[in-house]
Amino acid sequence: LLEVERKLQKQKEKTSSFSFVFLLLLCTQAITMSSLEELKKENEELKQELARLKGGGGREKGPEPENPQDDNRAVTIVVLGASGDLAKKKTFPCIYSLYARGLLPKKVTVIGYARSQLSHEDYIKQISSNFKIGTAEQKKEFLNLCHYVSGPYDKDEGYNSLLEFAEKKEKEHSSEGANRMFYMAIPPNIFVDVTTHLSRQLESKTGWNRFVIEKPFGHDLESSKILGRQLSSLVNEDQLYRIDHYLGKEMVQALLNLRFANSVFEPLWSSHHISNVLITFKEDFGTQGRGGYFDQFGIIRDVMQNHMMQIFALVAMEPPVTLNAEDIRDEKVKLLRSVQPATLEDTTIGQYTGKGNEPGYLDDKTVPKDSKHQPTPPLCSTSKTRDGMAALSS
Repeated sequence: LLEVERKLQKQKEKTSSFSFVFLLLLCTQAITMSSLEELKKENEELKQELARLKGGGGREKGPEPENPQDDNRAVTIVVLGASGDLAKKKTFPCIYSLYARGLLPKKVTVIGYARSQLSHEDYIKQISSNFKIGTAEQKKEFLNLCHYVSGPYDKDEGYNSLLEFAEKKEKEHSSEGANRMFYMAIPPNIFVDVTTHLSRQLESKTGWNRFVIEKPFGHDLESSKILGRQLSSLVNEDQLYRIDHYLGKEMVQALLNLRFANSVFEPLWSSHHISNVLITFKEDFGTQGRGGYFDQFGIIRDVMQNHMMQIFALVAMEPPVTLNAEDIRDEKVKLLRSVQPATLEDTTIGQYTGKGNEPGYLDDKTVPKDSKHQPTPPLCSTSKTRDGMAALSS
């Protein structure tokens, strides 16, 4: 790895001096374009080798066709945590929505995996309870593609059963191999254990593999860094997708167009014309069976440092060079680096009490009786002033 980095540094130095000489000698035709292309190609190869060695310990990836439409392999989508609230409300409705719009491959199988013992009928009823688009026939067709496997997250036998079932379905669709996507709608404290089993037992050897993880990524900065290092030792970075499902909301997606494709708003979008911005996240229901989760993480980790921070970044960042994911990310990072951290002095915290049929937080049966969650409340509001004023509340 050090040798490749050394070569890459030498290539950068050569490229820099090369470009200068090229400008001086261009008028005399003393250098040919072919040698410049060769240098670029060699430099790109070194970058790829460095990325391969740094990402996932040099793990090999499955072959990928230049045009995904030409891929005749089967596609298996595995949703881990399939019996949970996130999978029911977000993940399965999203996958179904892609199917209803004709955006899923034809040779696809969707497999749910969780510890809960569910019959096929109960599983189908649960995952389809939030389907909102499409015809009855489309829903029936999609649900025929859905299956459920029950097993533990920390034992080989469960994943062996999952692999056996996945291979059976893949052979029904294609004899040319399979691509696999693993969507982890599970708590972050088991990301590493689950990814370890998946990378060791279920990675496809005949196609690509994708690993999707949901927020929150750890419970603080240090645990997030540790999680990142552990995951990078198991899979390549370009196989790993960190998902914030709130960015899929139509209103959130519309922010980019509202800001950067609107000739009326864009010139006015600055502290010279906007005195303050208030971003509010409100729900009219309680924990609804998620007391154990909130007792560990709380609303600040659940929505403020991901959902609301993403919206804040879209509202306040500078225009990106392009609308590519990397350019948008770069502008978000520039913004967040320039924002002063919130402090307790700027923050109001609290807990909600019962109203109507909704119990208060501490009255919820799924919240442990000895809950130590009071210092990390389910209600929070914070504000920060710099050129103007921004506030986040939940």
